[in-house]
Amino acid sequence: MSTILAVDTSCDACSIALLKDGQVYAEFIQAPRQHSQRLLPMIDALLKKHSVDLSDLDAIAYGRGPGSFTGLRICLSVVQGLAFSVDLPVIPVSTLHTMAVGAVNTGLAKDQDLILVALDARMEEVYWSLYRLQDGQAVPVTEEFVCSPSDVPGHGDLGFVAAQNLIKVGAGCHYPALEGIDAASEIRELLPRAEHMLGLAQYALKEGQVHMAENSQPVYLRDSVAWKKRQRIR
Repeated sequence: MSTILAVDTSCDACSIALLKDGQVYAEFIQAPRQHSQRLLPMIDALLKKHSVDLSDLDAIAYGRGPGSFTGLRICLSVVQGLAFSVDLPVIPVSTLHTMAVGAVNTGLAKDQDLILVALDARMEEVYWSLYRLQDGQAVPVTEEFVCSPSDVPGHGDLGFVAAQNLIKVGAGCHYPALEGIDAASEIRELLPRAEHMLGLAQYALKEGQVHMAENSQPVYLRDSVAWKKRQRIR
């Protein structure tokens, strides 16, 4: 049975979780601009509390984004340092996918519902993606996007879903364009939590979808979108 540490600082919170012997142990604190001070002591305390050494871990999962640029960099630097020290693989996990899993795990969605996850990307943009609850799993329906909120309602997959089969989660739902999308429920306060990363990390580990620490990168979306635009222009 896998032993995995999961870490996320993609928003204002510091969130960590440990999977050990099939049990999940998690810590979560709201810590705006305190990630660099709080994260390592939290990890150290959680591992000691449950008698786990870094060398006992099979992998470390991290919230790879999208999210706060500073938070993503802090998370990855800490995870890389820990992984380097004992030669562990790391597992990048999407922030948006983690939130969709959170919506499933907290009972917000029913089978075949679509889950619209939206994070405020600032500069009048949102990070967003769609997921479907299928056989108990949050399955991606679309890519991950960064765009103006006004572009979201026109996406084709949203045009074919009835309001009673749509759930909206994340702080990005505060924009009027997303407020105007009819849904069965909306939870703006739902945040990415490390415990909701663990199922995705377990699957990735089983499938060999792991990275060496030195090859791991955050996913900002804005950088990748700009790159794609440059490629089209050339």
